[in-house]
Amino acid sequence: MKLKKMLYLALGFLGLALGALGAALPLLPAFPFLLLAAVCFGKSSEKLDRWFRSTKLYKDNLESYVAGQGMTTKTKVRIMVVVTILMSIGFIMMHAVPVGRIVLGCVWVFHILYFLFGVKTIPGGAGEKEQDPS
Repeated sequence: MKLKKMLYLALGFLGLALGALGAALPLLPAFPFLLLAAVCFGKSSEKLDRWFRSTKLYKDNLESYVAGQGMTTKTKVRIMVVVTILMSIGFIMMHAVPVGRIVLGCVWVFHILYFLFGVKTIPGGAGEKEQDPS
């Protein structure tokens, strides 16, 4: 049981480090790594879970999504653009593996569909106007 907890801690810190880099670097996606950190810290330590949920990194990138509220348009677009760029690189590199290209293409299509239709869009973020409820 202790080994499992240590593995979750190691993965949590790795996800946190990569997520922090992703928040600063435009080509590295922060969201999946921070989500990994949230899950791993939640399974390994209540204290680390509370700490992580109180960080600005968590609040800016995951809080609304984890709460079931959704994501801003800016966040959704940023995630879709980064994933599209990274998957395009993989697609190009798989020129000799047609099955790999098909699988990667299907994953990309489902990813885009999920973010367009599966994740609720909430108002907020830079450059977005608040919607008038009337």
